[in-house]
Amino acid sequence: MTAKKNKKGPTKGSGGKNRRSLEGKKGTLPASERHWYSDKKRRTADRGEAAQQQRPERQSSGRTGESPRGRGELLVGRNPVLEALRAGMPATRLFLANSLEQDVRVNEAAKLAGDAGLEISEVPRAELDRRCDSNGLPGAAHQGIALQVRPYRYWSAEDLLDAAKRSETTPLIVALDGVTDPHNLGAIARSAAAFGAHGILIPERRSAGVTMAAWKTSAGTLARLPVAQTVNLTRALEAYKQEGLFTVGLDAGGDTRLDEIAFAADPLVVVVGSEGKGLSRLVREACDSIASIPISGAESLNASVAAGVSLYEVARRRTPAR
Repeated sequence: MTAKKNKKGPTKGSGGKNRRSLEGKKGTLPASERHWYSDKKRRTADRGEAAQQQRPERQSSGRTGESPRGRGELLVGRNPVLEALRAGMPATRLFLANSLEQDVRVNEAAKLAGDAGLEISEVPRAELDRRCDSNGLPGAAHQGIALQVRPYRYWSAEDLLDAAKRSETTPLIVALDGVTDPHNLGAIARSAAAFGAHGILIPERRSAGVTMAAWKTSAGTLARLPVAQTVNLTRALEAYKQEGLFTVGLDAGGDTRLDEIAFAADPLVVVVGSEGKGLSRLVREACDSIASIPISGAESLNASVAAGVSLYEVARRRTPAR
C-alpha cells in the first residue's frame, strides 16, 4: 500500500499563515485610480499608431539628428516625467514602482501615458534602481517613476529661426559656445523658457546634448523648448545676422555693460561661452557686441547663471514701462 503524501497548501479561510499576504501592501493606489488598466487591450493593439499621432509638431522635418547614444534614454522624477508627457514627448514606456503612495502627479502621468498609448509597467523599486544604473543614472532619485523616451531629435538652425520669426514676440535665441556640462544646458533651458526665448542653438561637436541629465535639470522644460544643432556655430550666427538678428556675446572682459547694450529690444541672439574658456575666438569675432555683467566679490559667474542674468535683463528691457 502506497503511503499517502502530505501536500502542504494554504489553510482554509483568511486566517493562519496567509493572513499577512491577504492584507495587501500599504500605500498602493486604489484600483479606481489605476487608470492604466482600464484599456490595456486597446493600448496593446494601437500603441505604435497612437504614440506617433501624439508627437508634437516640431517633430517634423524641422528637427535633425539624434541623441548621442542613438537610442532611447530614461527620464526620471515626477516633475520631469509629467512635464514630458504633458508636452507630448515621444516615449515608449512608463515605469511605476509598485506600492507608490498617492500623488496627483503620478495619477496624471499614468493617465497621460495611457491616453498616448504607452505601455505602463509596475515594477519593484529595485528594478527602477537597476534601470537607472544601466542608463548612466546611478543613485538617481527616481521618486518611483521613470519614462523611457525616444532619442531626442534636434531642430535645424534654419527652422529654429523661422519659428522665432513667426512667433508673436521679438525673436530671442540663446546660442551655447562649447558648454559641455549637461546640467548647465538644462539650467539655461529653464532660464530661456522663463524669459521668453524661442530656443537654444548648440554646435554638434564639443557641446552638451539633450541627455537625461539635461532633462532632469531642466525640470521638463526641454519638452517644450526647441534645441537646434549646427555643424558650424560661427556660420550659423553669421546667417542669423543676415536675417536681421543682432548677436551679443557674454564675457567678463566685454567692452559693454550688459545693461547698456543698445539692441536688447531688437531680434537678438545671446551667446554664452564655455564653462572654462569662455567664447572661442571665431565666435567672439562673429558677435556684434561683447557684454559683461558687472559683479563684485567673485571672479566670474557660472555659464547658466550668466545666461539667466542676461536673459532677465533682456526681458526687462523689452517690457514696456508702466
